[in-house]
Amino acid sequence: MTVRLRDIDESNFYQVLAMRRPAGEDYVAPNSVSLAEAWLYRNDHTVHPLAIYDDDVLVGFVMTHDDRSQRVCDIWRILIPEVYVNHGYGSRAIELLGQRAQAAGQVRLRLSYVPGNAMAEHVYAKAGFTATGEIDEGEIVMERLL
Repeated sequence: MTVRLRDIDESNFYQVLAMRRPAGEDYVAPNSVSLAEAWLYRNDHTVHPLAIYDDDVLVGFVMTHDDRSQRVCDIWRILIPEVYVNHGYGSRAIELLGQRAQAAGQVRLRLSYVPGNAMAEHVYAKAGFTATGEIDEGEIVMERLL
């Protein structure tokens, strides 16, 4: 498995847009919403939508937001289509995001999940995230030091 993160551009935009959440999963916004939000904040240069690849196969989507004042990389969205769930792609993407954040001088990764999303909670805890005790728009906030 050679997982890497790639910018979203004209070569993969429509593939990323066509990705769907696993059946019955409504915890993560569709990629169309994420890409629209990234466009809204494009002039801030703090929101980064990325495609997750295993070699040349698109296996997921992730979007981050840099909070430069706090030196935090907030993992805003992760979407892995059902066919690629439980293959380690989300975990590997989180590791790669941690490396990128650390190289950019950030000191923490931050994310949140909807209560009841046991899979997300498991993956994040396994990746070293711990709950902060904060609730953000109804979601449980977790952090990991870099």
